Amino acid sequence: MDAAALVHAVLLDGAGGGRRLTPDEAAAWQPAQGLLWLHLDYTHPDTPRWLAQMALPALVSDAMLAQETRPRAAPMRDGTLVYLRGVNLTPGAHPEDMIAIRLWLTQTCIVSTQRRPLGSVADMLEDLAQGNGPGDTWSLLVDLTDRLTWYMEDVVDQVEEQIATYEEVAMVRQSRGLRNEIARVRRRVSILRRYLAPQRDALARLLDSSGPLADAERGRLREVMDRLQRLLEDLDAAREHANIAQEDLANRLADELNRRMYVLAIFSVVFLPLTFLTGLLGVNLEGIPEAESELAFPVFVLMLVVVGGGIVAVLRRRGWL
Repeated sequence: MDAAALVHAVLLDGAGGGRRLTPDEAAAWQPAQGLLWLHLDYTHPDTPRWLAQMALPALVSDAMLAQETRPRAAPMRDGTLVYLRGVNLTPGAHPEDMIAIRLWLTQTCIVSTQRRPLGSVADMLEDLAQGNGPGDTWSLLVDLTDRLTWYMEDVVDQVEEQIATYEEVAMVRQSRGLRNEIARVRRRVSILRRYLAPQRDALARLLDSSGPLADAERGRLREVMDRLQRLLEDLDAAREHANIAQEDLANRLADELNRRMYVLAIFSVVFLPLTFLTGLLGVNLEGIPEAESELAFPVFVLMLVVVGGGIVAVLRRRGWL
């Protein structure tokens, strides 16, 4: 089998530590050796052979290779299939472009697949190397969900800070670019919520199932689920604040536009009669009164001033100015 499909293989000692295995050692692993965590790249063409080597059921193998997934938990007779999502903290990436990890968990082995690296998985490997990691299958699952949630909390806090900043800016400055920024944050909130809600439901199913979770692990998992619920409530509040900020900014821009259109309308009302008069007297027809007089032009200008002043007076009397 191609070793490039294998991201890592760790043999857990049950006391918080773990030893990295070579591809050959991982391929020759037997359950009597201890708990194995096999982590694969599901996009590699040789990954199905690794899954077959681990004797995964065909349905589970297909699920571990699925391209598009949503968080869920499916307890089965031979094990538990879990889909989880974590925020993308790769430099230059968008955190809401969440990374999927698929896990097949039994008492003797853990098989997981993903395409892009997750910070939570890297942290767990470091803890296992230092002897501070999980000791069994279900504590590893709970530890992973806990770490995924901690990283999500940082991203949600950043979103809330962004929206608070935009709300303050919207009160003092009107900008169409700011509207686009708020809309972009609203999309981030929607994407995050799209995966956090089913992830909370997946954890709830794990709690409700009659799986081999110990009381301590159930307590930790329940605490993680409560934090996820709080994150969902924070995202709902952030989305509401973003809606309010965007609506307030839109109203301010609309008011500004209305004021400008109002000024233009006033100028049109004042100058339209004057334009009519100048156009009427500029047709160069014979018979215009006093056309040859030296006072004709000053008198005509004075007449325009009087007409314009009269229009302004009427507008003021009606309260339009």
